[in-house]
Amino acid sequence: MTLSKPLSLRPGVKADVPEAAMVLAAGMGRRMRPLTATRPKPLITVRGRALIDYALENLARAGVKRAVVNTHYLADQVEAHVKRRDHGLDISLSDERAELLETGGGCKKALPLIGADTFYVMNSDNIVVDGPMDTLRLLAERWDPGIMDALLLLVPLARATGYSGNGDFRMSGTGALLRQSGTRLAPFIYSGTQIVKRELFEDTPDGPFSFNLIWDRLIESGRLYGMAHLGGWYHVGTPAAITATETLLASE
Repeated sequence: MTLSKPLSLRPGVKADVPEAAMVLAAGMGRRMRPLTATRPKPLITVRGRALIDYALENLARAGVKRAVVNTHYLADQVEAHVKRRDHGLDISLSDERAELLETGGGCKKALPLIGADTFYVMNSDNIVVDGPMDTLRLLAERWDPGIMDALLLLVPLARATGYSGNGDFRMSGTGALLRQSGTRLAPFIYSGTQIVKRELFEDTPDGPFSFNLIWDRLIESGRLYGMAHLGGWYHVGTPAAITATETLLASE
């Protein structure tokens, strides 16, 4: 498979979907206060569903078999929620009560539970709505381990609902990613969903670190790639964003 081929939009396309996923749910949710004073951000509800349920249900629908959810802030509530609901996944919990490990460190700690050489990583505070195809299956179809070590689902800045930053990446015609330099806006933002290789966590800190450390290394080696999302995407980062997101989702 090469990245120069067009994306297939045929119904029923078969892809080698990774069997495992990491769902990041350990953050403090400070920008969501006061709602997160007594409830962790992954359990904030949008249209009657907890944010984390959107991620877990997308994974199950794509054919993922098991997921690891990390916990830190109000961890007992997250643990009780994922155990109480049937998401169609074998769910394990990675306990970060002692120390919040950030995105990269949290994944590294969870590797023994993930138990796969290639897996999805998803944030629990973004809602991904499929376009013409199942987004996670399309990402798996695009995955080419011969030339990439991480494949990021990207959202065009102009369609990044709820996002207020300057963007994250620019993307070449082959899908290779670079950081945007200077003060110009980057055309794409990271959606909170990616496929990664387990080996990326070798030679990384044992404590807290961000995925940015891994991504910057991959940019230097030319092995960080992206795919533009064809559907809807909503970042639910503040209380005000909840109502706005609910209105937009109702029109999807």
